[in-house]
Amino acid sequence: MSEDLEKGQPPVSKKAKTRAEKQAEHIERIKRTLVASLLGILSGALSFLSGGVPDAHGLQNNGPLAFMIMLAGIVLQKHVFVLLRMDTSKLGAKDWFYQGFMTFALWFMTWTILLSSPRGTLIF
Repeated sequence: MSEDLEKGQPPVSKKAKTRAEKQAEHIERIKRTLVASLLGILSGALSFLSGGVPDAHGLQNNGPLAFMIMLAGIVLQKHVFVLLRMDTSKLGAKDWFYQGFMTFALWFMTWTILLSSPRGTLIF
């Protein structure tokens, strides 16, 4: 180790990941993002359907219910990860914040698009 320091090279403390390990981690991240996106879209559609017909301003009577449905979608992610046998023990606060934000963003976009659709009907 002292030879490494004399040559100006820092000691290697982490194991270098192989190409297969990097690819497996990348696929796991894609799966987590896909789960967050799909739950956000599903939460947005459920929020629209449970809110009733929007009024002339595009507002529904059950706005707080829509927000609660979105929060349920965020909480449901951990259970979906368990069902998909994904390891959640390595996820930190930043990862969970990202998951929650992705669900929120897609919920908000889906709900807004559906609220602004003509006659308050589902587009799809």
